[in-house]
Amino acid sequence: MENFFSILGGMGTLATESFVRILNRRTQTHKDQDYLNYVLFNHATVPDRTAYILDNTLENPVPYLMDDIEKQNLLKPNFIVLTCNTAHYFFDELQAATEIEILHMPREAAKVVFEKGVTGKVAFLGTEGSVKAGIYEKELRQLGLDVYLPEPAIQKKVNTLIYDRIKENDHLDQELYFEILEEVTERIGCESVVLGCTELSLMDEFVTDNPYPVVDAQSILVDRTIEKALANRQAI
Repeated sequence: MENFFSILGGMGTLATESFVRILNRRTQTHKDQDYLNYVLFNHATVPDRTAYILDNTLENPVPYLMDDIEKQNLLKPNFIVLTCNTAHYFFDELQAATEIEILHMPREAAKVVFEKGVTGKVAFLGTEGSVKAGIYEKELRQLGLDVYLPEPAIQKKVNTLIYDRIKENDHLDQELYFEILEEVTERIGCESVVLGCTELSLMDEFVTDNPYPVVDAQSILVDRTIEKALANRQAI
C-alpha cells in the first residue's frame, strides 16, 4: 500500500474506534476507493499514561510507544496520527525517533480556539496526567489565552466520567458531562471549553443538543488528518 498514514491508538480502544468512525464518516466518498488509506495500531496494552505521569515509579509507557514508532518507521507512512491526548506528554521524544511527521493534537486544538477569537477564560478538561503535564496549557498560553484548570472537585468529576463511566463501564453519562460543562462555563465563567481527552470526545460525539461552547480536540485532529491525507493524494 502506498500513500497512506498510520494511526497510533488503543489508548483507549473505544476512543480510537470513535476517531476512526468519525474519520470515515467525514471523508467525502462516492465509492470504496474514495476512502483514505491508513494503518491502525490499536496498542491497547500500553501502560496507563496518566498513572506514570503522576507516579514515575510505575511502568513507563514510552518503550511501548517507541516500539510502535520503530515499526511505523519500517512501514514509512506519510504521517502519523497520535490519538491519545495524554501521550502527547512524550511527543518530543517520539518525534525525535522518526523523520515522519506526527500530528500534534493539542497544538491544532489551541490554534482553533485562537482563531475563534476567544478573549475570556478557556477551560481545559482532560485526565489528571494531561493537566499535570501542562500539554494543553502550554499551547494555549503561547497564543495568549487565559487558561482555567479544574479545581479538585471538578477534576474528580472529570475522572469519574473518563474512568468509571466510560473506560470501565462503557457508559456515556450525559448528565454528568453536562454538569461539568455547566460548572466551568456558568459558575467559573469560561468562554470556551477544550476537550483534551479522547473519552470526552467520545462523550461529545453521542450527546444530543449540547448547548455549551466546547472545542473537541479529537474532532479537530480528524479534520487535519483528512486535509493532509487528501493533499498527499492529490500531490501524486
